[in-house]
Amino acid sequence: MTTTTRRKTSTTTGRTAASRNHVPSGSGARAATRLTAESVDPAELPVRPGEDPWTAAEVAEVHEELNDDVRRLKAEIEAAEAALTGLMRDSNDGAGDDQVDAGTKNINRESELSLANNARDMLDQSERALARLEGGEFGSCESCGQPIGKARLQAFPRATLCVSCKAKQERR
Repeated sequence: MTTTTRRKTSTTTGRTAASRNHVPSGSGARAATRLTAESVDPAELPVRPGEDPWTAAEVAEVHEELNDDVRRLKAEIEAAEAALTGLMRDSNDGAGDDQVDAGTKNINRESELSLANNARDMLDQSERALARLEGGEFGSCESCGQPIGKARLQAFPRATLCVSCKAKQERR
């Protein structure tokens, strides 16, 4: 049996896998209208006062990073779903298992569910950031409309809020 190691990339949102219906954004009309980094005008992306404007190379780098994240997360989701399928199949073979064995199987299932949900959340965020980049909304705070900040977006391209709005959100 091959075991893969995954690391947790974000906290769970309390949603269960049964309530999640993930549909890849690569399907349907969205895939036919997908733009590229070259179609984004860097001069139209907002920056904070004192920051240099975006360059085409920086936009291409962020675009590629988001595309890499999407590919990686889709692979993680596939692996987690395969592991879950195996765990669910093996859970019925518990004749003779003691309480520790049953508990270990439950923990493994819960862990895989959590990893799959986290990967789905990150995938949704990455796809949303790509859509914002390709749609010209990238770099504007969704709450106040002010620029998020070029440095913040280069460090965390999935950011949708400026630092002050994010701080307000976390205080709630």
